[in-house]
Amino acid sequence: MTSLVTVRYFAGARAAAGVETETRDAGTLAELVGQIADAHGERLERVLTACSFLVDGTQTRDRSHTLAPGAVVDVLPPFAGG
Repeated sequence: MTSLVTVRYFAGARAAAGVETETRDAGTLAELVGQIADAHGERLERVLTACSFLVDGTQTRDRSHTLAPGAVVDVLPPFAGG
């Protein structure tokens, strides 16, 4: 089962994707990550290896996480500084 979800990119992920936000149809975080890596290319794919994700405000690195219809997924690369 797939769901329309909103993807929001931050910092280096935003620069690599070339967009701030987009909508995707994906049932799991793994499916979503695969789609955005394919769509935006190698630069984003490299950034994604270090990213964590917020799904509706809850942090997860579990790529088998099921995405509910209307979920908001924030793509968060490691941030420099303190």
